[in-house]
Amino acid sequence: MEFKIPDTPEELFRQGRRGFSQLTRWIPFLFLLIIGFGLFLSSLYEIQTDEVGVIRRFGKYARTTQPGLHLKWPFNIERLDVVKVKRVFKEEFGFRTVKAGVQSQYSQRSYQDEALMLTGDLNVLEVTWIIQYRIKDPLKLLFNISDPRKVIGDASEVVMRQVIGDSSVTESLITRRIDINIEAQKKLQEILDSYDTGIHIETVKLQDVNPSDEVKPSFNEVNEAKQEKEKVINQSREAYNKAVPKARGEAEKTIREAEGYALERVNQAQGDAAQFLSVWKAYKECKDVTRQRLYLETLQEILPRAGKIYVIDPKGNPVLPLLNLKGEP
Repeated sequence: MEFKIPDTPEELFRQGRRGFSQLTRWIPFLFLLIIGFGLFLSSLYEIQTDEVGVIRRFGKYARTTQPGLHLKWPFNIERLDVVKVKRVFKEEFGFRTVKAGVQSQYSQRSYQDEALMLTGDLNVLEVTWIIQYRIKDPLKLLFNISDPRKVIGDASEVVMRQVIGDSSVTESLITRRIDINIEAQKKLQEILDSYDTGIHIETVKLQDVNPSDEVKPSFNEVNEAKQEKEKVINQSREAYNKAVPKARGEAEKTIREAEGYALERVNQAQGDAAQFLSVWKAYKECKDVTRQRLYLETLQEILPRAGKIYVIDPKGNPVLPLLNLKGEP
């Protein structure tokens, strides 16, 4: 096809009108194509792996969609609400984290309206804690409550004040912290279940429990006095545990030695008595023999202690001058 340059302006104008008329015939189709593409894009949506999509048609629940690409009716005929059902959310009370990391940064703003609490023994504490939760039922979350964070915050404050109010200051600071976490989690879950919120509490954990700045010096003095008291009591118990068992041991030793000596004396006396009776019986049966035996046994016992023994015959010559009576060898 050859392009012919018009000879006159009139001919150029006529060719332009023909080209414009041909172009205008395609404009409706292009307009419809653009509208259709826009409707398609507005109807297409994607659900991530940790989410579910809840579709409401004219405000009424229609269906729940799982992760992936899906279509819905445009022009707000169907409205999409995305709920993260696998993510664990966290709420902070008494403090706020500005930037989390190895060295987290916290807000300098005071949250004493949340943190100040009265214990069961009428002491004032500043309590900070966190709550971790997840969504277990998206429909209940969307249709039964309008502001989940506010519901959790209000219910958490009520529960924590109740649990701290039932505990003493020592229990809140030291001895019952784990029990307080467990009890607060149980009570908070009961409240949320009664509201039918579809929220599951994963954990409730106390962060810091301290006396307020106004009473902290007095509180420290009381703690120091208690620690000194415990120190003295422990030292006394230590001295008691050292002295009393030792004394008991020595007493037990003395008793055992006395019992052993008594048993020895009794046995010896019984043996001597038995020996005397046996000798007496033998003497009754045979006096001469027994008398001779006792005499010999006595000599056998005495003679080894007598030293030198001189046997002199009365009929012999005097031997006195021959004896060494000075004791010289």
